[in-house]
Amino acid sequence: MTKQPHILLIYTGGTIGMIKNADTGALKAFDFSSLLDRIPELRLLDCTIDTVSFKDPIDSSNMNPKYWGDIATIIGDNYSKFDGFVVLHGSDTMSYTASALSFMLENLAKPVILTGSQLPIGDLRTDAKENLITSIQMASLQINGWPVIREVGLYFEYKLYRGNRTTKLNAEHFEAFESYNYPHLAESGVHLNVNSEHLWKPKPNSELIIRTAMDSDIGVLKLFPGISRPICEAILTSKLIKGLIIETYGSGNATTETWFLDLLKNAIKKGLHIVNVTQCVGGSVNMGQYETSSQLKSIGIISGRDITTEAAIAKMMYLLGEKVAHNDFKFYFETSLRGEMS
Repeated sequence: MTKQPHILLIYTGGTIGMIKNADTGALKAFDFSSLLDRIPELRLLDCTIDTVSFKDPIDSSNMNPKYWGDIATIIGDNYSKFDGFVVLHGSDTMSYTASALSFMLENLAKPVILTGSQLPIGDLRTDAKENLITSIQMASLQINGWPVIREVGLYFEYKLYRGNRTTKLNAEHFEAFESYNYPHLAESGVHLNVNSEHLWKPKPNSELIIRTAMDSDIGVLKLFPGISRPICEAILTSKLIKGLIIETYGSGNATTETWFLDLLKNAIKKGLHIVNVTQCVGGSVNMGQYETSSQLKSIGIISGRDITTEAAIAKMMYLLGEKVAHNDFKFYFETSLRGEMS
C-alpha cells in the first residue's frame, strides 16, 4: 500500500488567512490549527496535512529577504519529513517571493507551491478554498512515489505556473496572475492536467542547499520619455547600490542621448552591474535588434532576455548575496539557473 503524501502548509499572512466577523464585518487572522474544522473538504484529500505559521503573520507588502529566508529555512528544516510544501502568502508580492525561493532552494526536488486569494477564506464568494485545496492536491501529485512537481510553483485560479515566471496583473479579478513568457505547468478542471514537458527537471540525487544570503543593495530604474538627467545621475553615480535593473522599452531599447549612455558606461566601469529588462509584460530583450539598443550591448549591459522584473530582482539579490566574482556576474545572470528565462 502506497503511503499518503505528507504536506506542510506554511502560513505567512495575507488575505487568504483572514476570516470576516459575521456581526461586525471586521477581518481577523485565521487560526490554522483548526484548518480541518474550517475547511472539512480537506479531509477528502488523499494526503496528510500539517501546518506551521509565522509567529506574527505579515501583510505581503511587508515581505522582505529576511522573511524569504524564514520560509526557506522552514522548508529546509522539514524537507526530509514532508513530500511537498504549500506556502500561503499575500498576492501583492507573491511573484517576488516565488522567484526568490526558486533561487534560495538550490537542488529543490519537491513541490513548493505558493498560493493566496483575492477574498478572505471566510467570505461567501471566496476564491481561497479552491486555491488552497488545489494547491495541496498539486503538491501531493506523485508517480511511483516520486513527486510530479519538483520546483517552486504559484497556483492561482485554476492554473499552476512556474513561480519565477509570474507577474501579478490584476488587483480585482480572481485571475490575478499571468506567465506570458512560459506556458503554465498544470491546469485544474474536471481533471488536473499537467503539462509534463514544461516541468523543471532538477539534477538527480542532489542534496537541497538553502541559500539565504540575499543582498538587497540594488535598484530599479524605469525609463520613460523625458526622464531627466539629474534623476539618472543620482541613481547611476550612487555608491550605495551594487546592481541596477533598467526597465527599457520594447525589446530592450533606450534613449541614445549621449549623457545617458555616458552615465551607463561610467557606472559599469566603476563596477555597477546593470541588467536590461523590458517594460512589456510579454516578450524579450534583444539588444542589437535596433540601433537604440545596440550601444547598450556594446558597453556591457547585461541582457535579462525574457526574465520578469520580479525574477530579475530576486536573481540579482541572490548572485550578489552569493558574492559571485565580478567578472562572472554577467555570465551567471544571462544563464538560466532555475528556468527563470528562456
